[in-house]
Amino acid sequence: MASDSQDIHLSIGGMRCAGCVDAVETALRNVPGVTEAVVNFADHSARVKGQFNTEVLLGSLADAGYESALQAQVEDPESIEKEERLLYRRYLQKSALAGALGIPLMITEHLGWLPMLGTLQGTHFWTVISALTLVILYLSGRGYYLGAIQSLYQRQANMDTLIALGTGSAWIYSTIAIDYANLLPGHVQHAYFESSVVILAFINLGSALEINARGRTSAAIRALMGLQPRQAIVIRDGIERTIPIAEVGLDDIIRVRPGEKIPVDGVVVEGTSTVDESMLTGEPMPVVKSPGERVVSGTLNQQGALLFKATHIGQQTVLAQIIACVRNAQGTKPDIGRLVDRIAAIFVPVVVGIAMLTFMTWWLFGPEPSLGYAFVTAMTVLVIACPCALGLATPISIMVGVGKAAQQGILIRKGDALQTAGLLTCMVVDKTGTLTEGRPSIVAVETAQGAAEDEVIRLAASLEAASEHPLAHAVVKLAAERNIRLAAASDFSARPGYGVMAAVEGQRIIIGNSAMMQSENVDMAIWAQRLADCASQARTPLLVARGGVMLGMLQAEDPIKQDSAAAIAALNAQGIRVIMLTGDHEATARAVAARVGISEFRAHVLPQDKAAVVAELQAQGEKVGMVGDGINDAPALAQANVGFAIGTGTDIAIESADIVIMSGSLTKLAESVRVSRLTLRNIEHNLVGASLYNIISIPVAAGLLYPFYGLLLNPMIAGAAMAMSSLTVVANANRLRWQ
Repeated sequence: MASDSQDIHLSIGGMRCAGCVDAVETALRNVPGVTEAVVNFADHSARVKGQFNTEVLLGSLADAGYESALQAQVEDPESIEKEERLLYRRYLQKSALAGALGIPLMITEHLGWLPMLGTLQGTHFWTVISALTLVILYLSGRGYYLGAIQSLYQRQANMDTLIALGTGSAWIYSTIAIDYANLLPGHVQHAYFESSVVILAFINLGSALEINARGRTSAAIRALMGLQPRQAIVIRDGIERTIPIAEVGLDDIIRVRPGEKIPVDGVVVEGTSTVDESMLTGEPMPVVKSPGERVVSGTLNQQGALLFKATHIGQQTVLAQIIACVRNAQGTKPDIGRLVDRIAAIFVPVVVGIAMLTFMTWWLFGPEPSLGYAFVTAMTVLVIACPCALGLATPISIMVGVGKAAQQGILIRKGDALQTAGLLTCMVVDKTGTLTEGRPSIVAVETAQGAAEDEVIRLAASLEAASEHPLAHAVVKLAAERNIRLAAASDFSARPGYGVMAAVEGQRIIIGNSAMMQSENVDMAIWAQRLADCASQARTPLLVARGGVMLGMLQAEDPIKQDSAAAIAALNAQGIRVIMLTGDHEATARAVAARVGISEFRAHVLPQDKAAVVAELQAQGEKVGMVGDGINDAPALAQANVGFAIGTGTDIAIESADIVIMSGSLTKLAESVRVSRLTLRNIEHNLVGASLYNIISIPVAAGLLYPFYGLLLNPMIAGAAMAMSSLTVVANANRLRWQ
């Protein structure tokens, strides 16, 4: 029966070329309840969303001639590699079998050692070769022929169609030619049995090498999968038990020894150690973990033993969510990818049409024996054409780019963002928690005449105890350090971007910035210079008033991150305009901007106004990236062309962001842009190369050079070129891993 809304991944079997993408997507979208279906030819997978019956979905693919199975979110990388090695060896064996007959035939034919067609000896010899070739075609090419028959049954055409037509017609032509050698062109008066099997040898070899290269393409996501331990040491009823990771439950107490991986997400309850989080964040420095600290699945415990309580298990762990995000991003299909898929869907019928036109042209207008020339050129056209290179050009580069970013702690949630990031012209950066640590502390307290410091702190902390703002935490922490007892607050109200107010001990207390005080008619004339001095030191003032009269000012300082200045410099070097947004006073904003090297900033910006600033920049023609904490900045992150959320790796499911910087290091912003630009350039190279290959090779195969130079392309060379074209695209995409 139909289920609630689903978002599943399928592994698709039987996809042999890019022309299959349209057929698979059509079969999936025809299932009732499917709202979105995107096929990734690079890893033969599909992502399907909607309310549908899974069995009906799988049945629809079976009816279309494709095998399919649900893909686990976190799979065993060893089993995946084992399957690919098996498939790799199978293709190599088929290639070797075809080559074992084809290569000796080709060499001996070239040396003139074989009997001539049209002679009695030649008739006997080539009849045996015809039978052997038929056996080889069955053993090495059966999959292609069955695929061609299946596609014909579905009224479609794919790469199997071209291979089957090319190699099959070569065998039929050569078998007939045993008794009709006089129909062959003078310069190629021999049977083409060796061509049919050598073509299969090259095609199978190309498939094997492509599978091997694809394995390297997905190395990043497999490395993430490999981080998940298979077992965990759980303490239940005072007894330690080693259990499979799937049996760990919430609130279980888990022991992790030095050198072991942390199996699930949790909170440390006992012990202190350093944990290597580099595979998730890209940062090499280990992180100290003590009671109360969060630990993340897949990270490596280094020195001490830890006991921690499981808080997230299974698909809720950070590692599982990262793998899901990476997989989803790798399967995203940009506009250019959809266009290429549409081209690939009609590519094979067009090539068959060109082959037929080539045959008719040579037969009607070619030199004698025209029928022989017609067959050779038509067969070469069929064999050399390759839609797979086009179909792989975009998804294979995206897979490598997303994986490369993940290895550096840059989690790309949407494949489109990987491309758009490279086109950004402006980066809008939130100050608090982005340029700064986001952990402010109170560094100075100034009071009005007659007011005591502890009294100002007591009243401020009594109000701020009800607030979640980082500045509020700093005030409450200061009160705790001084052992100041707080009072009860009532009628609490907050004005985002301004401050808070409440009643304490029967009196109205106001805490906030100067705009808050002005709106409440609090006289601050004598505080103007103090506010200016505070702002010039890049500090944030918290003004405290009671009954409409100023009591004092708490100066908060949020340390600037060590790498903020370097990160801004890197963005500037990439030609990106950087603008800082903050709700602080203008003088404070100017001081912070100067320290990190930002020339443009906007102060007094309320959280709800940040999206408007982004929209304003977009209206000016800018491609805008927004960098924030993913919570208060959610509207601006959603408005931006690319939203970057700065996180620590424990809250990666930030729906408003396109890219999550796991470590919180701003230097990853420039790296995100760099990876994006490299990926875009790689896609362009792949598309241009694949397009030029087909644009040049098909006319040459059809005999374009013959009238000028008397040259015809050998079908075996055409087979090798076709096999290598896809491999070239995959190899070029893999260059991204080392750039």
